[in-house]
Amino acid sequence: MIRPVQDTIDAYWSQRAPSYDDYQQRAERRELDTEIWSRIWSSALPPAPSDVLDVGTGSGHVACLLARLGHRTTGIDLAPAMLDRAREHAAALESPPRILSGDAVRPDFPAGSFDAITGRYVMWTLREPLVAVASWILLLRPGGVVAMADSTWFPQGLGDLYDDAARRALPVAEATSIDRTAEVLREGGLVDVEVTPLHEVLELDRRLGVAPGHEVQLQYLVTGRRP
Repeated sequence: MIRPVQDTIDAYWSQRAPSYDDYQQRAERRELDTEIWSRIWSSALPPAPSDVLDVGTGSGHVACLLARLGHRTTGIDLAPAMLDRAREHAAALESPPRILSGDAVRPDFPAGSFDAITGRYVMWTLREPLVAVASWILLLRPGGVVAMADSTWFPQGLGDLYDDAARRALPVAEATSIDRTAEVLREGGLVDVEVTPLHEVLELDRRLGVAPGHEVQLQYLVTGRRP
């Protein structure tokens, strides 16, 4: 079941890649996004340079930003078209992140490879999120940080997004509270789990709008630490 489910997710995001990335690159918002998200990630991560893995990197937004902040960054994803976009953006940087094909649930790296693991808009679309968190803990050095930015995007249900099998396999996707994401991090073995509302992002969305088909809503940064 895992492979067909993940194939469905990957195919959806590959199809969405051009429009999704183009929206993130809008000139009127790009610099403000970079400024705000730089503060958000810097507040959560160890000082640069640190070794950071960005799971579900998509078009590389977070991976490239963290590389610009001086981190040694690796971004992984399984959607081919998203990886193409991420590699294009990375190639334009003086000190680019590595962009690799890889599964956010079971990243294939040696234990203790990273100081931090990040993800933006990833938790809701993870199959087996508890397995993912356990995998991330193994990859972290002692005291390492997990930082996930997300929201409750589909409290009324996923509708026709993905197929029935994929929808049933995503336990966080239809959560009605961000507390569910925090619970997953705790249940997976992280400590000092905290939820921080991202009011700056909310205000920016109110001013400049959000992607077609999305609604303006509060996002959160959910963090935890490896014991």
